[in-house]
Amino acid sequence: MTTRIEARFAKLKDEDRPALVTFVMAGDPDQETALKIVQSLPEAGADIIELGMPFSDPMADGPAIQKAGLRALKAGATLKKTLATVAEFRKSDDETPIILMGYFNPIYIYGVDAFVKDALEVGVDGLIVVDLPPEMDEELCLPALNAGLNFIRLATPTTDDKRLPAVLKNTSGFVYYVSITGITGSAAPDADKVAAAVGRIKRHTDLPVCVGFGVRSAEQAAEIGRGADGVVVGSALVSAIEAAAKDEAGGLDSVTAVSDIVKRLADGVRTARLAKV
Repeated sequence: MTTRIEARFAKLKDEDRPALVTFVMAGDPDQETALKIVQSLPEAGADIIELGMPFSDPMADGPAIQKAGLRALKAGATLKKTLATVAEFRKSDDETPIILMGYFNPIYIYGVDAFVKDALEVGVDGLIVVDLPPEMDEELCLPALNAGLNFIRLATPTTDDKRLPAVLKNTSGFVYYVSITGITGSAAPDADKVAAAVGRIKRHTDLPVCVGFGVRSAEQAAEIGRGADGVVVGSALVSAIEAAAKDEAGGLDSVTAVSDIVKRLADGVRTARLAKV
């Protein structure tokens, strides 16, 4: 059976363009607004949605995403409410893939079997769990794969050819290449280095390779998209939500703020292959 993620990449391959993968935090700045933001993403041009699972100790996240998670938790976000957001989204969109991204602790507390079952029921397509290495695949990766969820693994500039097969062994959907070392949103990626790294990963797998960390503009999205199957943007979007939350009196709307950025980024990825000719 073809998953939504696989179907989306097949469609994009026919269109000869990379995917725009957008990350926002569930429950940020509040449950109702977060749902409206997620619902607005496909129309704005997002091809795949990563939805962050708020956690109190997000060790791999930069300041913008850390603050987004804390805002969400302060507003009452829970993993159950995150799943409810997906369920509500699926009432009007049955095609856009949704991936839950975060850390293992909330899933462990929820219960792995219950979480996998509930995630499938509401329409989650894949998982990115940043603190579960391949050596811990039996904890969540294998149960998720066996149930029909894609399990997306991260590769980094320090993932060498000796380590890469272990990282890719139980990966499905796509490979998420972290284009810089360090925390999210901390620097801008180098397009030439990224293209070389993507080429190296593709010598080991037929899966699409999406590149994230540091992409903020349409120009960067186009540059990275020339050498990758997808471009992931997160910090720029959660920063826009933070700015809107601070500017409530000025009338800055977070849904519109995020949509405007996504539209510009979508224009960027749609010109990526044209610029290569």
